[in-house]
Amino acid sequence: MSFELFAGYNGLLVLTLLMLGIDLLLTRGKISFRSAAIWSVFWFSLAFVFAGAIYYFWPQMSPHSGLTNGEAATSFITGYLLEKSLSVDNLFVFALIFTQFKVPENNVPRILMLGIVGALVLRGIMISLGAPLIAKFHIILYVFGFFLIWTGVQMWRQHGEDNESFSDSFAVRLIKRFLRVSPDYHGNKLFTRDSIGLMATPMLVVVMVIAMTDVMFALDSIPAIFAVTQEPYLVLAANVFALLGLRSLYFVLGGMLNKFAYLHHTLAFMLCFIGVKMLLIDTPFAIATPVSLGVIVSSLAIGIAASVWKQRQLEKAPL
Repeated sequence: MSFELFAGYNGLLVLTLLMLGIDLLLTRGKISFRSAAIWSVFWFSLAFVFAGAIYYFWPQMSPHSGLTNGEAATSFITGYLLEKSLSVDNLFVFALIFTQFKVPENNVPRILMLGIVGALVLRGIMISLGAPLIAKFHIILYVFGFFLIWTGVQMWRQHGEDNESFSDSFAVRLIKRFLRVSPDYHGNKLFTRDSIGLMATPMLVVVMVIAMTDVMFALDSIPAIFAVTQEPYLVLAANVFALLGLRSLYFVLGGMLNKFAYLHHTLAFMLCFIGVKMLLIDTPFAIATPVSLGVIVSSLAIGIAASVWKQRQLEKAPL
């Protein structure tokens, strides 16, 4: 690995740690809707500023990538929007977990932050392992393609089924096997003590459930981003910017999550489309990245518009 490429990754690492620190310091405790909205706009805007930096400084970021400045910037934006869309779907599951474990409102920001840090580490490891494998064994792209299509079909078919219960998940059973669990929360503490000894708090249980759940999310999102670009720097950067700001976005959406009636259908279509793109990558019918960007943006716009229309129809319907 050249010094320039290493410096590029170092810069991304420093930027990630800086942004995590800012998010943690300025959004501690209960987050108001206004504050969350401002920060959500900030993180979204910062991603496009970073895309501009890629456009102007790409050779310094990754001198041996083989992509032009424009191709790199377009790939980053496409990957970012794809990963951001998939991460919004994750918020449905997070909200369900918080409800099932009766998480106090003041504990939610800390759990989300720990979950985001864990997700960044996990996805960094998966990308660092996946990129060399794809470079060496190109057939993996086709495996990913079929997997994404299968996942998209399953997501479409399963929409509307009963919500999953996390109270008996693997993470919960694992903790209860080795530790006693306190019946009550103790602020943001992961552990507490009683007259017998050390105990885990429900806070630790929820953090572990979130972490295990993100493993499942990553199985969809990581193959999807590799369909857009196999450049490791762009794959990692898209994931970083998609996850940053997820905590603020959770508080912006809040109770509106159940109003996005067609989000699952939109994401299912996008996964199938990305899967097809991956299968066609080495054929004369390969789908260009700008076309993929247009399909993703159009799908999101149609899905949101359809969800808004359906919500208005429900509100107009007589009781």
